Amino acid sequence: MTVIDTTEADFQRDVIERSHEMPVVVDFWAPWCGPCKQLTPFLERSAAEAEGSVVLAKVNTDENPAISQSFGVQGIPAVKAFVDGKVVDEFVGAQPPAEVKRFFAKLVPSKAAVLVAAGDEESLRGALAAEPGRADASLALAHILLGRGEDTAALEVLGKVRGSYQADGLIARIRLAADPELDLGAALTALDDERREEALDLLIDRVQRFPAQRDELRAIVVGVLDELGVDDPLARDTRKRLAAALY
Repeated sequence: MTVIDTTEADFQRDVIERSHEMPVVVDFWAPWCGPCKQLTPFLERSAAEAEGSVVLAKVNTDENPAISQSFGVQGIPAVKAFVDGKVVDEFVGAQPPAEVKRFFAKLVPSKAAVLVAAGDEESLRGALAAEPGRADASLALAHILLGRGEDTAALEVLGKVRGSYQADGLIARIRLAADPELDLGAALTALDDERREEALDLLIDRVQRFPAQRDELRAIVVGVLDELGVDDPLARDTRKRLAAALY
């Protein structure tokens, strides 16, 4: 059953315990609430489309004030998503169907996401068949191809990705790897061994010394920084050094 009515007496079983098995979306509503009546059909439709992967639990706040207060419900409709007994996402007020659909989609991994998590070549190709140009699948498959020395095939896969610094960086790496003047062997080996600080030092040195290849070298560095994340101390320090090397 994808839609249930729950009460204070059953909330622990219906929501908290069940959320350890699958996501549970809780709709806090009341019979007099006009926006609730607008939102409910969208919630029920999205729960049905999830095909048993998400449960929608409805709580009448008039009849269950204590549970509403315990979760800080001050205005309705209030929608909260539970995973492993905890609230992981929420919104207040009526939302359009597209927003409700996106809310549910974040809770249920797509077929492509499941295939990417598997990580083998067949699964990654299946993910790309479902979602062409998907960045995480393309990057993982490109690394497998590179490991076999299939550089051209890796470039073909990465060429379909848009808006990914990591994909751009890997493309640049493939194109520059064989340049004897740049001598990127030590830097790329350090990258593969996850000695990123050493690799970034060597790459920034090349950025300073080889202006003709500066854009592609910069792409490699930016791809590494994107993988590290904005809050990583090494990434913050390297951004400043890269800027100094470029300008």
